[in-house]
Amino acid sequence: MHRFKKLDVYQKALKFTSRVYKFSELLPESERFGIVSQLRRAATSIVLNIAEGAGAGSNAEFKRFLRMSLRSAYEVNSIFDIIKVLNYNNQDKIDNLRKDLDEISAMIAGLIKSLKV
Repeated sequence: MHRFKKLDVYQKALKFTSRVYKFSELLPESERFGIVSQLRRAATSIVLNIAEGAGAGSNAEFKRFLRMSLRSAYEVNSIFDIIKVLNYNNQDKIDNLRKDLDEISAMIAGLIKSLKV
């Protein structure tokens, strides 16, 4: 059992999710049930899978959940691309979020590699 709240990657992902929620408020109201909802769920999934995996009871299960977390990070990254193509928001805000997302993704990948199975 891992203490997920003490993991730097968990803390960064939690802050990132908060920033994504604030960012998503700037998107058009017409996207509330589309891109906004999907973006929020994917960002939240990064954090939740880290926490759920930490409580899974084995390193193998933790790795499996971390891989899901990483996939959710890729999903968020793709949603940022969609927002860019649709010209819905300031690219600078997306670029800043993407930098954090890249760091979180690298941290998750590193944690996966560090776990002995």
